[in-house]
Amino acid sequence: MKLTTRATAAELMDDLTLATDELRQNLDELETINTWLGGYRPVLAALARLRPRFPQGRPLRLADLGSGGGDTLRHVARWARRHGVPAELVGIDANEFMLAYAAAKSQAYPEITYRQADIFSPEFAAQQYEVLTASLFCHHFTDAELVALLRSWHQQARLAVIINDLHRHPLAYYSIKYLTRLLGGSRLVQHDAPLSVARAFSRQDWVRLLAEAGITQYALRWCWAFRWQVVIYT
Repeated sequence: MKLTTRATAAELMDDLTLATDELRQNLDELETINTWLGGYRPVLAALARLRPRFPQGRPLRLADLGSGGGDTLRHVARWARRHGVPAELVGIDANEFMLAYAAAKSQAYPEITYRQADIFSPEFAAQQYEVLTASLFCHHFTDAELVALLRSWHQQARLAVIINDLHRHPLAYYSIKYLTRLLGGSRLVQHDAPLSVARAFSRQDWVRLLAEAGITQYALRWCWAFRWQVVIYT
């Protein structure tokens, strides 16, 4: 697999009609992998830095785009509870099965709601949030699509956009490829996990994409294990 440029092959999870027990298993496996590899730290660390700017006297409104199984939002909810931050958290996804799965897993978190929406629609873009998060979501889009989304999110978020996505790197690619096989992961995760890395980003990719979107106020950090944390300030 050549990793000099972003791969363009589709992931199985890109099928928005996907609704199987294998998908449920895949979502469970992804949550386990993210927990092991520190996959939630980029979002939580960014929230900690932004906390002095949170609104006073009302809950923080945060939307997680491409919320999938809802695992990132559950971690955000626990973080907010620990720090006494009132929050209204919304998971946005296009797949009805994932929304139902996430809602069932989030019953202990009344501060989280889920809804189906087209993130490219003007109706969604008109909805304001203090913070938008996108975890392992951006690599699903072409460069042109992502530039358009970055511009839109920059307008939509009152405080910041927090992006947590993969670093396209040979060690990350082959490690996750063999780890998912070693653990006997589902067909979905064995196919999609290494492909996600191949579709992901280098530092140069992020610098170029943000420049094309006209975004100049941001922080770009590398995080273990092979993650990029992009915080776009608005």
